[in-house]
Amino acid sequence: YSYPYDSLANCWFQPLTHLSKADKKLNPALLSKSECKGTAFFPYTQMFLLFFLRMSKKNGNFAPKILKIMHRNTEIERKFLVKDERFKQYAIRSQHIAQGYLCKEPEKTIRVRICDEKAYITIKSTQLREGLAKFEWEKEIAVTDAHELMQLCLPGIISKTRYILPADTHETNKYWEVDVFDGRLEGLILAEIELENEQETFDKPEWIGEEVTGQAQYYNANM
Repeated sequence: YSYPYDSLANCWFQPLTHLSKADKKLNPALLSKSECKGTAFFPYTQMFLLFFLRMSKKNGNFAPKILKIMHRNTEIERKFLVKDERFKQYAIRSQHIAQGYLCKEPEKTIRVRICDEKAYITIKSTQLREGLAKFEWEKEIAVTDAHELMQLCLPGIISKTRYILPADTHETNKYWEVDVFDGRLEGLILAEIELENEQETFDKPEWIGEEVTGQAQYYNANM
């Protein structure tokens, strides 16, 4: 497998003097190119580079698999305020959600969420996508682990009830997710619908209000 890092080396990678001999052997060309720089390179880039090199060394199909995962884990959704609670009569199920954030930066978040009897850790980022699309990776974890991670989260745990409603479209698998917030956010109701692409059209129920897609104050991480 050929490692396509030569162009990156000139921008990101500085001396790799503290790497192990085994790591340096993974790509000697990268090491020689990077040694011309004079400062330490960005630590997160270093960790990803080593992980990518080691995995690619073990499995030549690792890089193509990563690209497939990135393509699959794409989220495109539109978000709206909700006028009233008429939507509840159309709900087919509901669940209580508690969630907190281990990291919330403008371009990426790491979220811990407990949904009734299940729990998940989710990474979202806008850095790998354009337009409305976001990269999203989610993994189910033990509820006991989630409760412990919640104690490490940043201040501002969110509590809400999510209602699932069939969307009035030609797609049988389209649903509205309506979140009714409680606690410090009581009174706020938001609705989201996930789309296949940014041009996809859909019917808006009469209880749907102003669109707030892309407005940072309505991101859960900013609440």
